[in-house]
Amino acid sequence: MRLLQSLLLTLLSLPALAAPPLDKLTLPKGFHIAVYSDQVPNAREIALGAKGTVFVGSNSAGKVYALTDTKGDGVADKVRVIASGLQLPVGVAFKNGDLYVSAVSRIYVLRDIENHLDDPPKPVLVTDEFPTETHHGWKFIAFGPDGKLYVPIGAPCNICDPGPDHAKLTRMNADGSGIEDVASGIRNTVGFDWQPGSGHLWFTDNGRDLMGDDMPSDELNEITRPGEHFGYPYCHQGDTLDPEFGKGRSCKDYVPPVLKLGAHVASLGMRFYEGRQFPASYKGAILVAEHGSWNRTKKSGYRVMTVRLNGSKVLSYEPLITGFEQNEVAWGRPVDVQPLPDGSVLVSDDLAGAVYRVTYMP
Repeated sequence: MRLLQSLLLTLLSLPALAAPPLDKLTLPKGFHIAVYSDQVPNAREIALGAKGTVFVGSNSAGKVYALTDTKGDGVADKVRVIASGLQLPVGVAFKNGDLYVSAVSRIYVLRDIENHLDDPPKPVLVTDEFPTETHHGWKFIAFGPDGKLYVPIGAPCNICDPGPDHAKLTRMNADGSGIEDVASGIRNTVGFDWQPGSGHLWFTDNGRDLMGDDMPSDELNEITRPGEHFGYPYCHQGDTLDPEFGKGRSCKDYVPPVLKLGAHVASLGMRFYEGRQFPASYKGAILVAEHGSWNRTKKSGYRVMTVRLNGSKVLSYEPLITGFEQNEVAWGRPVDVQPLPDGSVLVSDDLAGAVYRVTYMP
């Protein structure tokens, strides 16, 4: 009995998990940010269900979450774990009632998931045809306008000859058949989306490490036709040959980035904003989550950025949210951005284990 009382006193004395310090964040005038849920450990990619469910993948946590806002007040009042024990299930993609989940070499599907949130079905294997390496093995996934599931395969290293099986973007049919290459020379993309109007796929790509604090830059790229090569491991940021693998090569032979995003900022999730809640200047812009540097002398990234475009031309690149890092100490790391039907935007944070909702009210 005394042992039980002692245990209860110990539990009662433990401090509650601190809420994300949103007061440290800075947004443009009229924008507001609030916690959608702070019960999403290791939150990564976000996907939306047809009935309003917010699905969130994770990394080392091995879980997939389903968040529901039954009151319609902009806050998730229920968080369910709908899958667990998976290997780095970063990617989630919803199609025709089913949720697809990436797990390194495998893609799983949870059938008719929104009708079974309280008793989720066992994940069914769709394919296990992808490489098993875990270095850059986690996968952001998304269905394209062609109905195919797009799956990246990162380089299994910082810098190396990836061979034909890595450093590329692939796509497949929803049943796992017909896996084919879309583009190559891509070190590690953890975010992509299709531009309204042109239909072109745009993606972020993380630059290599160990070339100094300011080289090379992460990239924002546009695929204009299948089969394009974006330079890795030979050419970085469109204009810098790799000191080892670039010998005898020319950067002119590869597709340059539309925009250099900065060295080591770890640009991850990106989406085109087509909502009506934000000011008109955000229509058609790209929102980019910068996860933040891990090996730079002075930290960089740790923010959400806005890329304004005119077709394929960049007009501006400016912050939407800053303050996740204070005095070289990070309390949050943005991973993905996901516009909601009402025009607000969700932002996942794997360090704080949270999802935030950004709104605009002048």
